[in-house]
Amino acid sequence: MKQYKPMLARSVQAPFTSEEWIFEIKWDGIRVISYVSEELSIRSRNQKELIHNFPELSELKDLAMDTVLDGEIIVMKDGKADFAALIRRSQSTKAADIDYLARKFPATYILFDILEKDGTKLLDIPLIERKRILENSVREGKFVVRSMFIEETGTDYYRAALEKGVEGIMAKKKQSLYEPGKRSNDWLKIKQAKTCDCVIFGYTKGEGNRGETFGSLILGLYDTGRPVYIGKVGTGFSREVMEKLKRFLDEYKGDEETLQGVERDREITWLRAGVVCEVGYQAITEDGKLRIPVFQKIREDKDPLECTIDQIRPALSDYTAMRDFTRTPEPPALVEKDKGRSFVVQEHHARRLHYDLRLEKDGVLKSWAVPKGIPEISGERRLAVQVEDHPLEYGKFEGIIPEGQYGAGTVNIWDRGLYEPIAWGENKIEFIAKGEKLEGRYVLVKFKKAGEKNWLLFKGSD
Repeated sequence: MKQYKPMLARSVQAPFTSEEWIFEIKWDGIRVISYVSEELSIRSRNQKELIHNFPELSELKDLAMDTVLDGEIIVMKDGKADFAALIRRSQSTKAADIDYLARKFPATYILFDILEKDGTKLLDIPLIERKRILENSVREGKFVVRSMFIEETGTDYYRAALEKGVEGIMAKKKQSLYEPGKRSNDWLKIKQAKTCDCVIFGYTKGEGNRGETFGSLILGLYDTGRPVYIGKVGTGFSREVMEKLKRFLDEYKGDEETLQGVERDREITWLRAGVVCEVGYQAITEDGKLRIPVFQKIREDKDPLECTIDQIRPALSDYTAMRDFTRTPEPPALVEKDKGRSFVVQEHHARRLHYDLRLEKDGVLKSWAVPKGIPEISGERRLAVQVEDHPLEYGKFEGIIPEGQYGAGTVNIWDRGLYEPIAWGENKIEFIAKGEKLEGRYVLVKFKKAGEKNWLLFKGSD
């Protein structure tokens, strides 16, 4: 059988509801593809063979003959996935330890896709049909189950999942084909906490009580094959974890600098790009770094080359996910370079009339919904709710979004022109508008007490 790389998902900020999508639980486990024939092989994303570590999964041979299956291995403890116990099992090498852990922490293999059946490839068959084939081809066992999914009601499903203590959900287009190794807008992961799989390119020299370990880890992601520096993480470690991690990382020591653009405030030990860790963070700064990063865990099951920049730069995936471009006249997200400093205000007759302010930045339109319109008198303030980034093409859009689609209603251009930025920070944006109706200084200020997405829009004195 051919060896496959798993299809990957992009991250989006919020759940949504759509009849074009299905939704299932996002498990905190090890992603694996299994090859079931006379011999059974279960391989992680970095092609590590795991059947010896999880012998109970050998029941697959009796449940799903002549198939290639995609899924997630988890270990449950007290009703929740226990990632630490799972990693302990995946790292065991002694037969006695493997046997003991299999009895103490039995694994569950949750299957959510099928890539081959009886030698026939199924990659070009829509997901919803592959789900039907999976159900008819694979019986459930003691340790092997099929992933359950629901259709359409993603927002309610997400809330219910969080109440059960699950980290998030997956959203998948019903008509999506299986694209091995590709991070696709057709598969989305929606998590309450923001996390990123990062490559560790080095560590800084520790001081004080960290003198024998390290100060912080140097993190990077790949952008079109080139490593890009995204910051350092120095919190989230226990003393025991730091000591073990230092010994593990030193096996990857290199003699040369492996990542450019790193601040040299402390002595750095450079590492070959072989170790992946999961890092939580609050936001992305304007210069593309992780804000308030916290170390979570090492991910030995992930290949460093899969750790790409689009995890934190989602390339309009929120905008794309919310729309069916076979039904709405809105423009799809094409690849365009940053053209300049345009702005547009669109009058949007949806369920309630509101105005959408969009400012061009970094090749997209940063967007806010302003329920009561743009202030035109100095000192006026209006609530502005930040929404998903829109493609540059949207700045020319006028038309009717049909019923059943996100934002259904009529869109007209109210004003457009250029703007001159004065300041653009995480909590305050100031600019001078030069439009047909709007002229002068405007200020957007984060209104944190009212919610993460809420801002106040002011017309300033000129």
